[in-house]
Amino acid sequence: MSTATTSGTWSLISLPSSEASGLGTEHVTWGDGGSGYEFRGGKVDVRLDGQEFTLGTFTHKNFPTTPMSSNQFDVDLKVEVGFDDGTQSDFSFRFHHFETPNDSAAPEDLVDLPTFVSPETVKVNGAEYAVVISGFKQDGQIVRQFKSPESGSNSAHIVAMFSRVGKPDVVVTEVVYKGKVKRTQADEYVEIQNRGTVSAEMSGWVLGADDPGQDFTFPPGTVLQPGQRIRVYTNEMHPGYGGFSYGSKRPIWNDKGDVARLRDANGHHVSDLAYGDKALVEVTKP
Repeated sequence: MSTATTSGTWSLISLPSSEASGLGTEHVTWGDGGSGYEFRGGKVDVRLDGQEFTLGTFTHKNFPTTPMSSNQFDVDLKVEVGFDDGTQSDFSFRFHHFETPNDSAAPEDLVDLPTFVSPETVKVNGAEYAVVISGFKQDGQIVRQFKSPESGSNSAHIVAMFSRVGKPDVVVTEVVYKGKVKRTQADEYVEIQNRGTVSAEMSGWVLGADDPGQDFTFPPGTVLQPGQRIRVYTNEMHPGYGGFSYGSKRPIWNDKGDVARLRDANGHHVSDLAYGDKALVEVTKP
């Protein structure tokens, strides 16, 4: 782990210059109501093993404005990262903004990232890395789309990681094995994330724990994008996390402990995560 300092400026907006201001600073605005984006960096702990860190804090100041030339536009952010060894690198990301009608059924403005991988890379100890954004940490959850209520300033941490360039890196990151739903524990889930810079084709991959009835096979067309996380629930559907479910009316994961295993379509090991008493066994192995 090393320490880095991040800072950012907004470098481009796809609106006429008469409708926007603040380019080249950390706070860009548009329209006549004071709406805009702000980015605040700071000192962060950076790891090069795919672990996430906070790149900075994103704030959308969302206030009513008169109609502009377009209600959807792109805003580019340049983030400078200075490592504690003196290395400095710039990374860029594009935010896509949807200024929704304030009188609609869902008036929150929406912010998306068209791509979650920086086009720029940096070499550290001879290896090439890019920055991959996992998403916005909003209300305790990391989401891929930022929803911004009207008439206020709405903030979220931008969660990112340094990833080796040119390959996917799919890992089991979490097992929630004691659900809150009585008897069925339908809300149990296993979370899987792609920590690489390239998408992973997961059709036919299998998640399980080597016990009968615990195998879940991902359907054809399953693709995990860089930084994206999905969840396989016991008996709930959550489209924001891929919509995967065992569809089981009884609990899947042992409340005492077990190992969640992920294998590819050819049966090759991809990732394991031990939990509960099994995790304790793994930790205490000589």
